[in-house]
Amino acid sequence: MRLILFGPPGAGKGTQANKISENYVAAHISTGDMLRSAVKNGTELGTLAKSFMDKGELVPDDVIIGIIKDRIKEQDARKGFMLDGFPRTIAQAEALSGMLQAENESIDTVVSIEVKDEEIIGRILERAKIEGREDDTEDVVKNRLNVYRNQTEPLKAYYQSAGVLAEVDGMGTIDEVFGRIEAVLNKVEQ
Repeated sequence: MRLILFGPPGAGKGTQANKISENYVAAHISTGDMLRSAVKNGTELGTLAKSFMDKGELVPDDVIIGIIKDRIKEQDARKGFMLDGFPRTIAQAEALSGMLQAENESIDTVVSIEVKDEEIIGRILERAKIEGREDDTEDVVKNRLNVYRNQTEPLKAYYQSAGVLAEVDGMGTIDEVFGRIEAVLNKVEQ
């Protein structure tokens, strides 16, 4: 299965992605994790990415697309993968589609976790305290939500028109949300 896990920052994608990868896909590809690791390790990509991440802005398409192109060619991703944090723009979605078409593949489903902004802000600020994530201040979170609404949310229409979008209510316990996601994924597998 090739799927995209989609939703605003703080919607619970990382938590749900772990549960999905245990049950449905071999490769969980999180651009956020890959970028944070690059920043932590002080790589060239990390230094470049940090300048955008510190302002709550998206890392440029060419950087992210290159990372994803390399990653989905790795052995574990050949049997299926879940993208978490990519694509974030129509241009990225089109690039992904081109990469997959070149391999006679396509995205099977896009799961969009839906959560209200007020809940997201609270979740991210709480996570920032617990995990010591300095990139998650209230101003940065609000900017990330604005960036999401303006640049990423249009992907819902893009994938809806492709017939692969499934919106899932992201409110409730982790297991309740996962149950809703499982229902979608089980239909795709049939």
